[in-house]
Amino acid sequence: QPWTVVPDFTHHAHSASLSAVAVNNRYVVTGSRDETIQIYDMKKKIEHGALLQHNGTITCLEFYGTAHLLSGAEDGQICIWNTKRWECLKSIKAHKGHVTSLSIHPSGKLALSVGTDKTLRTWNLVEGRSAFIKNLKQNAHIIKWSPDGARYVTVITNKVDIYKLDTASITGTITTEKRISSLRFITDSILAIAGDDEMIRFYSCDSQKCLCEFKGHENRIKDIYSFEREGQHVIVTASSDGYIKMWNLDLNKITDVPSLLCEVNTKARLTCLAVWLDQASDMKENSNMAATSSQANEDEKSSIVRKSEVCWTDNIDKTRKRKIAPEKQKLKASLRKKKK
Repeated sequence: QPWTVVPDFTHHAHSASLSAVAVNNRYVVTGSRDETIQIYDMKKKIEHGALLQHNGTITCLEFYGTAHLLSGAEDGQICIWNTKRWECLKSIKAHKGHVTSLSIHPSGKLALSVGTDKTLRTWNLVEGRSAFIKNLKQNAHIIKWSPDGARYVTVITNKVDIYKLDTASITGTITTEKRISSLRFITDSILAIAGDDEMIRFYSCDSQKCLCEFKGHENRIKDIYSFEREGQHVIVTASSDGYIKMWNLDLNKITDVPSLLCEVNTKARLTCLAVWLDQASDMKENSNMAATSSQANEDEKSSIVRKSEVCWTDNIDKTRKRKIAPEKQKLKASLRKKKK
């Protein structure tokens, strides 16, 4: 039975373009150039509040489990949030320049970050302090742990360096012709890579060889995501051409081009994407949700998207950017509290 994509939840999220999105089992959070992080309760399909700790564009967001969120921004700060009360547990001055990307180890004890100060930094999350600093030759814009936590990768323009955790040394390098904008571990040893040349490629981390490549979109691919549902592996891609596409991946035939499950034209300039899985739903279809954001151009639309359900808002008014007073650099007091 073919998949379909329909709008489900829409919200005028920010007063500037969206730059980051993350999901856990209940919430979707979005970061923006308006310096705020907005929270959405996907169980209730409502806006839940805003986090106002950062000064500068929010560049990266990542949940760990159900209790914690890490955020990074152009102010060089990494904030650790408790997602029960949505309070900032710790704010770390992580980089001298912008924080460009962060990734949490599957154990939750370590995190890695890269920034515009040409460093890769390891963070002890148990004690909330810096554990190790590695100088890079250039600024990296993506850092990502493998699902098993045995290796991690950094992206510098069009080059992926693969590191082993136990030695912290580079074991291999993957180079593409054009800039890489998104990267995702499909398995512990297979990477999906996409970027400015409209192609999606699968690479082996062990051999650094390209296992499969295919044209995904008509314009640059801004983000790529993957998930497994009832034994089915699905790749989701978002492009500047406005399309979100979902691909069926057979891991036993990784060299075969994935089949297209469905696509939708959001008519927006997409910038990032994530997939929210409705764990409580028994429905086989329309049960996964992807949150996408779109760039705020005058006649473009920003989006929040769902795997079979896509939502978008009207034009974002750039002139309404809020100034955040220093005394308000704390959690917005108006967060809804659950009635007991």
